[in-house]
Amino acid sequence: MLYQSDVTGEPMESVIASFWRVRTATQGAREMAERLARGAARERERIDRAIAAAASHWRLERIAAIERNVLRLGAYELIMELGTPASVVIDEAVELAKRFGEAESSAFVNGVLDAIRRSEGGERSEEDGGDE
Repeated sequence: MLYQSDVTGEPMESVIASFWRVRTATQGAREMAERLARGAARERERIDRAIAAAASHWRLERIAAIERNVLRLGAYELIMELGTPASVVIDEAVELAKRFGEAESSAFVNGVLDAIRRSEGGERSEEDGGDE
C-alpha cells in the first residue's frame, strides 16, 4: 500500500480500497495492514527525517521505491508501534527487502533500521517491545 501510494501519488484511503479489491486476508491481518499503512502515511514527514538521518550519504529520493517504503514501514513500527519488539520489526523489514528488493537491499534496510532503532527507539526494554 505504501509503495502504491508513493509511486502513483494516490491518497492512502483510495489505495487501501483498491488493494482489498484484489487481495484477501484475515480480519486481523487486514486491520494491522491498514493501521500500519495509514500510520506510516500520516507520520511520513517524521519517518522520512529519521530515514534521511540514518541513511548516511543517501538522499531519500535516491533510495529505490521498494526500499524506501520498506524503510518507511519499518521506521513507523520502530518509532510508533512500541508493542512490537524492535528485532522483529527489523527482521520482517529485511525479509521484505529480500523478497521485493535488489540483492543488497536487505543489508541496507537492516543498517538503516538499526540506526533508527538506536536513535529513535532509545532504550526500549524487551517487555516494552524493544530488544535492548
